[in-house]
Amino acid sequence: MEAIRKMEIFILESVINMNRTVLISGGAKGIGKAIAEVFALNHYNVAINYFHSAKAARQLEQRLNEQGFSVLALNADVTIRAEVRQMINAVYESFGPIDVLVNNAGISQSKIFTDITEEEWDEMINIHLKGMFNCSHMVVPAMVTRKQGKIINISSIWGMVGASCEVSYSTAKAGIIGFTKALAKELGPCNIQVNCVAPGAIETDMMDCFSDEEKNMLIEQTPLMRLGKAQEIADLVFYLAQPQADFITGQVISPNGGLVI
Repeated sequence: MEAIRKMEIFILESVINMNRTVLISGGAKGIGKAIAEVFALNHYNVAINYFHSAKAARQLEQRLNEQGFSVLALNADVTIRAEVRQMINAVYESFGPIDVLVNNAGISQSKIFTDITEEEWDEMINIHLKGMFNCSHMVVPAMVTRKQGKIINISSIWGMVGASCEVSYSTAKAGIIGFTKALAKELGPCNIQVNCVAPGAIETDMMDCFSDEEKNMLIEQTPLMRLGKAQEIADLVFYLAQPQADFITGQVISPNGGLVI
């Protein structure tokens, strides 16, 4: 009987989610890819934003569509407002209103502060903060009209505590946290939840700039003695998008293995 009940719940949730749409910025690789996969497997319409990673995005789109899911890969530089507007319009034309926005687009850099160029600083801030602003600014009006919506922003533990040789990255990720808390207060009366996920050290290509020695040091400093997995972050993001999380807003949730407590 329990197995039958679980199957009935799965079928019901699949039907509920079938007409819901998620847009994931930076959704072609790493954590973004894992997020796209978990939403697709749970029968969301999935819009995957990419900029440089065209091959990875198209491969992910093709693979998931061949499995019977509804997935659309869209190229846009999230720092350019006109491109974001075009992307949002394409999502509406294909799937209808956006129920969940995941602001995941980002870059990383490890460099001592005095070596950071003005161009590198601007790029870091623009991709993380202006990109998040552009995407959120364009989906919020429809969410307000419908009195429902979820915005989930991907930050980092370094946005919470800072990291040596990652001043620009830490600054950008801290800005995401401030944005999340302020927007959650503003949109709460409209039944829109805004939350932030701040992962610790996760096994993705963004860790490529770390040497094996540096990765081992992070593992040794982590009470659970391992790096996190992209799937673990994706599962948390998906939970925050569900009705079960409707009373959670303005929060910074940090799956980091105990590295930051």
